[in-house]
Amino acid sequence: MKAYVYSANGAAIADIAKPSPKGTQVLIRVHACGLNRADLGMTKGHAHGSAGGAGTVLGMEWAGEVAEVGPDARGVKIGDKVMGSGSAAFAEYTLADHGRLFRTPSNMNFEEACTLPIAISTMHNAVVTNGALQPGQTVMIQGASSGVGLMAMQIAKLKGAKLVVGSSTDATRRGRLKEFGADQAVDSSDPGWVDQVLQATGGEGVDLIVDQVSGSVANQNLKATKVKGRIVNVGRLGGTHADFNFDLHAARRISYIGVTFRTRSIEEIREIFDEVRKDIWPAVESRKLQMPIDKVFAFDDIGKAFEHMEANKHLGKIVVTL
Repeated sequence: MKAYVYSANGAAIADIAKPSPKGTQVLIRVHACGLNRADLGMTKGHAHGSAGGAGTVLGMEWAGEVAEVGPDARGVKIGDKVMGSGSAAFAEYTLADHGRLFRTPSNMNFEEACTLPIAISTMHNAVVTNGALQPGQTVMIQGASSGVGLMAMQIAKLKGAKLVVGSSTDATRRGRLKEFGADQAVDSSDPGWVDQVLQATGGEGVDLIVDQVSGSVANQNLKATKVKGRIVNVGRLGGTHADFNFDLHAARRISYIGVTFRTRSIEEIREIFDEVRKDIWPAVESRKLQMPIDKVFAFDDIGKAFEHMEANKHLGKIVVTL
């Protein structure tokens, strides 16, 4: 089968053996894949948790049809249309745990479905489970113009946030954040953004910051979060290391929570998918929660898809179809 594989000479389409499901695994005939920032890093040889390096089939999310079911897999059957996340997605077939799947709604095509699994699972876990957002509270999404950021704002609005602030350093993308739930858009590269957030919250700061930037904005986040507020560290696009004002953190009694899928067990990931199904899946089925598609590429042009991502001018998901 065809797959997009990283080797010593970089990433390229290669012919590899079709996998077979074992235990609770399900074999998926992939029809469309969504690109993610971590994929871009792995095309350059970077590791993403335990993934990466020579021989790695790249890709983290997809939509397709169940082609074969492992002996211990439950809740799915051959022919079911599903979407999910995991590893080795950029291929004609991929394997997934039976608990890491969502059924694709009948009103959604494969291209649309493949944009959702990572965004909805990551941001429901960050905004609702770990962020503990309550109706009437205020929230800021750092890095709001990314795919997961756009979903985070929509989930915050769905859960009753009275004020959603989104940040983007790109003026064009910042101007579109209100389409996806932002009440206010700020430029996190402008030192004045903290004052703008404080002004919008009566000087208190927001109840919750979901942070995909970290690094360069760490101390500003502390200033923009209210006393006894929460910061959920989801991503580190602004740097993995930075100065941190421990005194301000303590004085404001902020709960600072780190999350990642990389160190979660499959049991924990299944629980996250279950929580999404229980809590917000009707909003997915009704298309109240959805992701814009920036551009679609054929699998043979997957290298161009990554060039498009690296140019960093897109808003929404870049999709590759098989």
